[in-house]
Amino acid sequence: MDNLLSITTFIPAIAAAILAIFLRGEDETAQRNAKWVALIATSLTFLVSLFILWDFNPKDTGFQFVEERDWLLGLQYKVGVDGISVLFVMLTTFIMPLTIAASWNVTVRVKEYMIAFLILETLMIGVFVALDLVLFYLFFEAGLIPMFLIIGIWGGKARIYASFKFFLYTFLGSVLMLVAMVAMFAEAGTTDIPTLMRHEFGSETFSLLGIQIVGGMQTLMFIAFFASFAVKMPMWPVHTWLPDAHVQAPTAGSVVLAAILLKMGGYGFLRFSLPMFPVGADVLTPLVLWMSAIAIVYTSLVALAQEDMKKLIAYSSVAHMGYVTMGIFAANQQGIDGAIFQMLSHGFISGALFLCVGVIYDRMHTREIDAYGGLVNRMPAYALIFMLFTMANVGLPGTSGFVGEFLTLMGVFQVNTWVAVVATTGVILSAAYALWLYRRVVMGDLIKESLKSITDMTQREKAIFAPLVAMTLLLGVYPSLVTDIIGPSVEALIANYDTALAEAATASKFAAASQ
Repeated sequence: MDNLLSITTFIPAIAAAILAIFLRGEDETAQRNAKWVALIATSLTFLVSLFILWDFNPKDTGFQFVEERDWLLGLQYKVGVDGISVLFVMLTTFIMPLTIAASWNVTVRVKEYMIAFLILETLMIGVFVALDLVLFYLFFEAGLIPMFLIIGIWGGKARIYASFKFFLYTFLGSVLMLVAMVAMFAEAGTTDIPTLMRHEFGSETFSLLGIQIVGGMQTLMFIAFFASFAVKMPMWPVHTWLPDAHVQAPTAGSVVLAAILLKMGGYGFLRFSLPMFPVGADVLTPLVLWMSAIAIVYTSLVALAQEDMKKLIAYSSVAHMGYVTMGIFAANQQGIDGAIFQMLSHGFISGALFLCVGVIYDRMHTREIDAYGGLVNRMPAYALIFMLFTMANVGLPGTSGFVGEFLTLMGVFQVNTWVAVVATTGVILSAAYALWLYRRVVMGDLIKESLKSITDMTQREKAIFAPLVAMTLLLGVYPSLVTDIIGPSVEALIANYDTALAEAATASKFAAASQ
């Protein structure tokens, strides 16, 4: 089918329009209808996306399922996927039905809640399929709006503060990216992403305000894009919006934020920073590697000090994204394979951990770790599932969490041994905070009176976790499911990156000799 990507992208938006136009009232029937429309739409989106994966040819390193048509004021609507982006589309369509199912207990402004999540799904898929700069920027920035509303309307007590902090951090980071995009269009004369990936932007060193800019325009453009993607991931030290957003967001909002939205930063590095600004990336790689190593250790230590379960898992996410940025900027096969694998794996594991918090929050209405203890006595099924994802978060062999961390550390070790050594301590620290959380919440005697009537997971809750359990274990024992798809595209990316660096070095030597 020619329009498979567009169909996948806009099914949720069409469902949102149907809800907005045709559904009336706030009675129980209307609420149930809104939930079913959202669940059917997100499930249908996932089923359609399976056809993309089925027809996708991993050996073709170019863009596939490309759709191109005139759109607005000479701009192009152009979408497509390659081996790097196709699995992020699949992750998005896989997670969204689970988040809708996890929202079945929502009773406040249900129609608007479901519309926000449906619009958000369309915008997130759009980020991963866009092959035009303007289209990418619109999808990338517009995704802020529904998440801002989800946190601000359905969040916790400090939801207004958290939603504005989330919006301002991510929006201000993207302003520099917009400036760089304008400069790219001015130089290359196009907003077509595949064309820009082949364009050689200037890398000659020049002086700006008395400062020597090694790598020239490429370094400046890299920094502009880095400002946006680093906040989105988020990287240390611009990560402080994430714990607040996670703590205040409803459970489904936290799941989407951790599982999908954070991955846009890593995807941006792979789609823009490395292929378009290789010299700038090479110049700043040592800085990025050490920032990543610091993030892993620092945020792991901060996680150890948390008393709120969501905040602990949020800092854990920042630490795990440190492995991602390390792997990407190692710029070798193991590093980038590991970074992509880690992003996909983290989508399943962190999403499941936030769902685990949501299960007991729905019953006790508190996220304080000290409010729990001994849950294994009343909730054996919950204890088992929580243990599996705790172990996966630590990186236990046999789970997907191990594969991503191992590959990224292998890749980084080849580039900078000391960064790899510092980052490896994060594995020990992650075991400390994850097992500490599990012991205090689940293990021990059930001595708190408020917990003695708590009930185990319902069939609906178990059904939500089942696909996440399956993917975490399947990718842990059979990682080739991912690496076979991403491998050729990553190999092509690295080859182009190395070639561009070699050509820039040759040109620099030639220019120096001619002077």
